[in-house]
Amino acid sequence: MIEVSGLQKTYLMGEEQVAALADVSLSIARGEHVAVIGPSGSGKSTLMNILGGLDRPSAGAYRFEREAVGAFDDDQLADFRNRRIGFVFQSFQLLPRLSALQNVELPLVYAGVDPRERRDRAAELLGRVGLNQRMDHRPTQLSGGQQQRVAIARALANGPDLLLADEPTGALDQATGQEVLALFDELNGQGLTLLVVTHDAGVAARARRRIAFRDGRVVSDDGDAA
Repeated sequence: MIEVSGLQKTYLMGEEQVAALADVSLSIARGEHVAVIGPSGSGKSTLMNILGGLDRPSAGAYRFEREAVGAFDDDQLADFRNRRIGFVFQSFQLLPRLSALQNVELPLVYAGVDPRERRDRAAELLGRVGLNQRMDHRPTQLSGGQQQRVAIARALANGPDLLLADEPTGALDQATGQEVLALFDELNGQGLTLLVVTHDAGVAARARRRIAFRDGRVVSDDGDAA
């Protein structure tokens, strides 16, 4: 599914260029459950942002199911993010004035889905993550674990090929975090490709493959998509 070759990302900080990624090459097959691990500043979140189309590399190639993502213009990249990628973040990123149902509907609004269809689909997804009794609640009326479940439902709204999760249990207590990880296991078992960025060894242990980063480089990889 994913092939990156010679990936580099540099940022200009003052007059100095800082390398967030340096010559990263890897592949991820459809259906894999991968944990990307490493200390803060190691490049793992930069990689996730590039894979999700939130950022562009400074050099190197990124192909998603043989499509050259680096050649996409801004509109194509936005369409790629909305149709092919689901995002889950540590801070949930829910809109506080909208209900759980309306938050899940948002990607479907951007995709131009008919209002009745998107409401039905959003309700189905909230039921799938165990929140069918909380659809009309706003984020402030939900626990942290419930908010993350809404975020997961939203990430699944357009039937993505790849789910990217950045420290998805970082703001949750241990028991709630385990519930979210069990949901990820279930989704991966149904065939969804899952990449989780984490510094938590317990979260990484749930994955079938672990790729470790340090100083913008891959320093270990205990699996191979080939």
